[in-house]
Amino acid sequence: MEARTELGHNRTGIQMSPVHTAEMLSGANAIADAIAPNAIDAGALAAESRAGLADAQLRRRYAREADKLGSVPLPGTLSGLAHTGADLLTGRRPQVLMDKLGERLAFERGGVRLYDGLLAKCQADGGDLSAEDVAAIRRFRDEEAQHFALVVQAIESLGGDPTAQTPCADLVGVESQGLVQALNDPRSSVLQALHVVLDAELLDNAGWELLVQLARAAGHDAIADRFAIAVQQEAEHLQTLQALVARLTLADAGATCAP
Repeated sequence: MEARTELGHNRTGIQMSPVHTAEMLSGANAIADAIAPNAIDAGALAAESRAGLADAQLRRRYAREADKLGSVPLPGTLSGLAHTGADLLTGRRPQVLMDKLGERLAFERGGVRLYDGLLAKCQADGGDLSAEDVAAIRRFRDEEAQHFALVVQAIESLGGDPTAQTPCADLVGVESQGLVQALNDPRSSVLQALHVVLDAELLDNAGWELLVQLARAAGHDAIADRFAIAVQQEAEHLQTLQALVARLTLADAGATCAP
């Protein structure tokens, strides 16, 4: 697929049909002229206001009555129960760290799939990407897979079950659906796919930074130190993708990156 942004037969704007636009505006103006400002139906306005209030009340009711997204499972091993019990005795809430570990696990799994989709687009039409660019993207994909394995090891070392879906894992699974759909759309270009992965990396960087803080706060410095390496790699992913998107976008616009 051609990666360039093209002028084409886009008919979504009203400027594409001046005649129909004039007719529409004429009709709208006629209705406005027929209704004097002081003749607005106060009852209709009140009804509309009540409808909006009812909608807000309904949303609040749903929020109050709905079940939670889920729960963090109890450890299924004796070592896990010991870790959890010891943390609870100190006033800590180890389930928060386990929930966030489940979140990163789900996100890293999705990240590998996003990079796989991006590489498929590069193979179909690399556009303005160099061989070095594609090699970097492939390396980032492999590092995302390594990060997935790193989180699995951390969960198991704490006595948790990496196959369990925690509440935050459920949440990011739903959040990621739009990213996956956008990237896997056959019509999206390599540049547009890079933009999708850049969005994911922005979220991923923030998630890893918080995870390191949580691990250290929970007293798991060894895990936090290993995660700090992932933070550095994710920062490189983000910086590289930002530069790629900027370079390709400016090239598409007929400009060049500033030195």
